Amino acid sequence: MIFVELFITFFIIGLFTIGGGYAMLSLIQTQVVTVHGWIDENTFTDIVAISQMTPGPIGINSATYIGYTVLEESGAPHLICVLCSLTTSLAVVLPSFIIVLALCKMFYRFSDNTVFTGIMDGLKPAVVGLIGASALLLITPENFPDWKSWILFVMAFLVSWIWKVNPIITIIAGGILGFILY
Repeated sequence: MIFVELFITFFIIGLFTIGGGYAMLSLIQTQVVTVHGWIDENTFTDIVAISQMTPGPIGINSATYIGYTVLEESGAPHLICVLCSLTTSLAVVLPSFIIVLALCKMFYRFSDNTVFTGIMDGLKPAVVGLIGASALLLITPENFPDWKSWILFVMAFLVSWIWKVNPIITIIAGGILGFILY
């Protein structure tokens, strides 16, 4: 039964998220922490951190890790946990796959239509808003326990926004500074 619940939950998350993994973080958090209570807030924060460090899209990485963690915490065997992580990964990707196939067909058919191009242009600010909401949800006392965390945050923001430093270098430098400071 938990497989079906997780599949439906992540399918809906994948269906109603536009803008990629960062935009879906707030929906994932609401569903798995608040609505279903499958994991707690600290575990979700750890999942976000691990998903950012792991190669691949953060939304899929989060879904995979949550699928595994939910069953692991219930005492399920390793193989069942892996199957559940595959289930949540498929569920979060499947709507996008179907939508992209449909949009490709529509795009070629309606690419000269002004209503269609207007709708596509209207989606851009909505995506920025969803990503901003995800960022605000992660500003919690667990993530920013003291002044050192805020300094690391401001430094990472400045070097990536003003000086356009490569994000990989920013992540590595943040990890090194975090290790030294904590």
